[in-house]
Amino acid sequence: MEELKLRQKDEFINLSQLLKAMNLVESGAMAKNVIDEGLVKVDGEVEFRYRRKLYKGMIVEFQDEQVKIV
Repeated sequence: MEELKLRQKDEFINLSQLLKAMNLVESGAMAKNVIDEGLVKVDGEVEFRYRRKLYKGMIVEFQDEQVKIV
């Protein structure tokens, strides 16, 4: 499982931003597409909101990759 550390000044990161930051997708448009298709899970549940706010402790799953927000 990979980890994404939030910047000290940030309280959260949006789901689409996380997918791009972790190089799981190439663009924001691609992030929106994979989320719309139901291919991304947040804490074990399929997530359809690309602006879903992710906070410390949450886990995102996409294509056999897991990312924990720390």
